[in-house]
Amino acid sequence: MKITVKVAEKKRVPIKITTENIRLDSALKLAGYVSTGGHAKMVIQNGEVKVNGEICTMRGKKLYSGFTAEFENNGLVVENGS
Repeated sequence: MKITVKVAEKKRVPIKITTENIRLDSALKLAGYVSTGGHAKMVIQNGEVKVNGEICTMRGKKLYSGFTAEFENNGLVVENGS
């Protein structure tokens, strides 16, 4: 018997910024992955967030255009909005 498994592709929400960068905690809130700054702080400090494929525990991490972040199998990509 042959079993085929389809893996859902990760969705990446585009976060458009008009400034040079955005903080990681703010990007998670803007994407709707967390509801408050306190929640963002907790998940980041617990090592649940990846930036550009690596676990990041710095909630003030600056994300620039082209950076990606992942949390609970959801992704975001920072894009220049201007």
